[in-house]
Amino acid sequence: MKLGVLASGAGTNLQAVLDTVHGREGIEVAAVASDRPRAPALERAQAAGVPTGVFRAPDYPDREARDAAMAAWLAERGVELVVLAGYMQLLTPPFLHRFPARVINVHPALLPAFPGLDAIGQALAYGVKVFGVTVHFVDEGVDSGPVILQRALELPDATDPDEVHDRLRPLEHELLPEAIRLIARGAVSPDPDNPRRVRISR
Repeated sequence: MKLGVLASGAGTNLQAVLDTVHGREGIEVAAVASDRPRAPALERAQAAGVPTGVFRAPDYPDREARDAAMAAWLAERGVELVVLAGYMQLLTPPFLHRFPARVINVHPALLPAFPGLDAIGQALAYGVKVFGVTVHFVDEGVDSGPVILQRALELPDATDPDEVHDRLRPLEHELLPEAIRLIARGAVSPDPDNPRRVRISR
C-alpha cells in the first residue's frame, strides 16, 4: 500500500512512519507534501529518498485549486492512503472525494472531545485529568470522522500544553503506524450498524 503523507511542521509523526512501517509489510511512503516550503518534514522525507511537493495557498487561486493539484500529484504517485501527520490545513470536500475513506489523521485528544485547533489547550482549560491521542478517518467535518484507535494517558497535575504534548507524542508515534498497518492488512472496515464507527479484526 502506497502512502501519501501531508505535514506542515517538524514531521515527527512522519519520521515514526518512515522508521516503523516504510518498506515493511508491503507499505511504502510514496510521497510527502506540505503547505510550507521550509517544513522540516520535507527534509525528513528527502533524507529517506521520498518524493516531496509543496502546495502553498498563495500559489493557487483558491483552496479547491490547491487541493486539486495536490490530489493529482498524490494520485500520479499511486497513493492509496493519505496520512495527515501534523497537516494544519483543512482539506476540501473534492480532495476527500478523490480518496474516499482513505484519509486518516492523528489528533492530540480523545475525540469527540476537543476537536479542532489547540486541542490540548482546550482540554487544560476544561480541567481534564486524562488526555490522549486519536487516529481517525477524515470526513468533511472538523475531527469528526470515525475513530480507528485511541489511547489515554492520565496527567492529573498537567498545566503546560507543551509538556502535555511532549508526553502524548510517543502515543502518536505508536498509534499512527499501528493504524496504517491495520488498514494495509484490510483489518479496518465500516460498522454496518453505525456509520460513525469502524470494526477492527486483529
